[in-house]
Amino acid sequence: MALPNRYTGAPVRLRRAPERSEVFDRAVRDALARVAATCPEAVAGIEVGIEDVPLLATAWSGDRVPLAAALEPTDTTPGRVVVYRRPLELRADDSAMLRVLVHQTLVEQLAALTGLSVDEIDPDAADDDFD
Repeated sequence: MALPNRYTGAPVRLRRAPERSEVFDRAVRDALARVAATCPEAVAGIEVGIEDVPLLATAWSGDRVPLAAALEPTDTTPGRVVVYRRPLELRADDSAMLRVLVHQTLVEQLAALTGLSVDEIDPDAADDDFD
């Protein structure tokens, strides 16, 4: 409960904690910005999207749930990277680890899609270890 602003009489808006999806969206945006700053050619012509979970029929086979998918460009569509929110959230202990996992996953998918090495895309990768 908050009292009205004593100078204006207007109600005080209370801050709320960001939702998990907002935290994840921010992590993806930050990872994209970091890659674009260090290796802009890795994201040129690539669309990045977020899905909650991979589709069962097409996204994976075997025992492991994928964290992301890279889709090759076609004549009519650009290359795409889809990052899956729930599998990444479940692997992260906290929001700091989530940011690192999102960044590493995005870099790996961009490397697979563009043919650039992980070191070319993210020369500071050694700084992200959380072992």
